[in-house]
Amino acid sequence: MITRGLRTGGTDRTDPRHGRYYSTDFSDHEGMPMARRLISSGSTFEREIGYSRAVVDGEWIFVSGTTGFDYSTMTIADGLAEQTEQCLRNIEATLAQAGAEFKDVVRVLYILAGSAEFSACWPILRRYFGEIRPAATMIRAGLADPRMKIEIQVTARRSS
Repeated sequence: MITRGLRTGGTDRTDPRHGRYYSTDFSDHEGMPMARRLISSGSTFEREIGYSRAVVDGEWIFVSGTTGFDYSTMTIADGLAEQTEQCLRNIEATLAQAGAEFKDVVRVLYILAGSAEFSACWPILRRYFGEIRPAATMIRAGLADPRMKIEIQVTARRSS
């Protein structure tokens, strides 16, 4: 079930029933905190493994690690630059479903199968994040499929 909230302009408070702190700036018409919303890409892996493409929790959006697969054709390019571009298109579509865009990204994690190639994707990353300049980390790790060269995870906070 997807729950949508209304901006109420209220104050921060603690819910007496649960003891949880929340802000009524993103709440339903009764001032209750919004339920988290799950976004799915429709991938069978999400159901089989038990994760979501993204989770929206109030103003925060947590986008799972996203690879360079083109989900419309279920193909993946050979090159790092092409995979990076597709990762970012996939993330952009997910952010749009969450009511956000790249300017809302505050944190990014790059996971590369081979760190020696990382500079090959810098021009693409700069095009998407150059003006935003989110906090970022790059790590090298084995990825789930040997064809994958990069996986990107972002955290965003919707602007008010």
